[in-house]
Amino acid sequence: MAKIDLNDNSAVVIIGSGAGGGTLANELCQKGIKVILLEAGKHHSIADFVNDEWPSFSQLAWLDKRTTSGDWRVAKDFPNLPAWICKTVGGTTTHWAGASLRIQDHEFRAETHYGNIDDANLIDWPLTLKDLEPYYAKAEDKMGVTRTNGIPGLPGNNNFKVMHAGAKKLGYKEVHTGRMAINSRPRNGRAACQQIGFCFQGCKSGAKWSTLYTEIPAAEATGNLELRSESHVLQVKHDADGKVSGVLYADKDGNQHLQKARIVCVAGNSIESPRLLLNSASSLYPDGLANSSGQVGRNYMRHTTGSVYATFEKPVYMYRGTTMAGIIADENRYDTSRGFAGGYEMETLSLGLPFMAAFLDPGASGKKFSDALEDYDHMAGMWIVGEDMPQEKNRVTLHASEKDQHGQPIPNVHFDDHKNDIAMRNHAYKQGTMVYEAAGAKTVWETPPYPSTHNLGTNRMSTKAGDGVCNGFGQTHDIKNLFISDGSQFTTGAAENPTLTIVTLAIRQADYIAEQMGKKNI
Repeated sequence: MAKIDLNDNSAVVIIGSGAGGGTLANELCQKGIKVILLEAGKHHSIADFVNDEWPSFSQLAWLDKRTTSGDWRVAKDFPNLPAWICKTVGGTTTHWAGASLRIQDHEFRAETHYGNIDDANLIDWPLTLKDLEPYYAKAEDKMGVTRTNGIPGLPGNNNFKVMHAGAKKLGYKEVHTGRMAINSRPRNGRAACQQIGFCFQGCKSGAKWSTLYTEIPAAEATGNLELRSESHVLQVKHDADGKVSGVLYADKDGNQHLQKARIVCVAGNSIESPRLLLNSASSLYPDGLANSSGQVGRNYMRHTTGSVYATFEKPVYMYRGTTMAGIIADENRYDTSRGFAGGYEMETLSLGLPFMAAFLDPGASGKKFSDALEDYDHMAGMWIVGEDMPQEKNRVTLHASEKDQHGQPIPNVHFDDHKNDIAMRNHAYKQGTMVYEAAGAKTVWETPPYPSTHNLGTNRMSTKAGDGVCNGFGQTHDIKNLFISDGSQFTTGAAENPTLTIVTLAIRQADYIAEQMGKKNI
């Protein structure tokens, strides 16, 4: 691993080591560019992962305090956990499910296709599917996505078989075990999936793609990367001309260091990234960095989610096998006759019994609830994921009084469900229920959204500087050597699980940064 001096201002500093930051680091290092990768969390290994939900949650999750507001159910049930993201090397790629789907062409042009939707802050992305297709192909090959590059799909577990049976009886056509960044056979030095069923607790076999054991080791092998774990970035600094000049961070002992930089790339997730830009306010940038538009922190999206669980006469053992290798994609289309714009998917999901008790119906008790837990082995489950509408009022702001362990204001996450989101969720509940009833369900549970979701927007791409924070390469409109490199740059949410697109954008961004560095434009 490289060792780069604090006063070396020639390197690219990347904040966050997940799908965006970890991939970007490797892509730049492979091009001969020196990179410092700062990660707030600890550096775990595959051997450290624990196949037990509660210890794993404590080990990997971002547990620093946040607050919530708005009418969303999560603010009521989990007021200090708006989102379950990770604070560890590899970021949330250590506990994601692996679903890897391309955003559809019409979803890149939501304003054009959906038109004027009241209270929705829709604009088109400053890029198209055609622009991303070659980079999607590279990402799918890098990640080993099933059903691409000749890679077979994963086998279906019982949870999928129940879903498949009900879906086919309803006439659904696009039902399969998905495009997953989980090896269905050994590939690129990683084993095939062993079907052990703990996909959210860190993949013990390494079959699931994660920057922890793919991108970051490959970057270190070039001799161009210095990874600094337990390094919590407090502020991004700039010079008198307004260009980014470095970052201030605290190490594991709380000691603060100023690392100089040629370029800074922010990849801390859609909550921490805008928080950092807002906490970096100065006399030159009184509203925070890259915020001349006032859009930093706004348009927070988390996908329209919910779950449907059902119990059956015979055992299902939904927790055995790959967690999310099962999808019904037919509802992911543009069809306003259903009463909403955008589409959604139904994906297999299982939760361990402790989390099921917490999430099935928070606050519930009584015989129906206890019967559901008693029937856990006989339960099947699916997760609903759909395109929610960006709204300016849905935003990440700095708390007026509460500070973190470093004296920085903590983030507050405000979210109100849009009427389009509610209509979509209700439609999905109905269809999911029908799927399970067609398969012979005894009892069906419509489970409200919980914190484990996708966090998008808050530093969105835009063609016009006044509409967003960065351009189509993630380069901020205001500061040319400051980049956004995570899901916060999403202009709209689309319906697909976002990790593949985050990786795709990182590969494309690396090409752009290298080109601009070569031309000495940044």
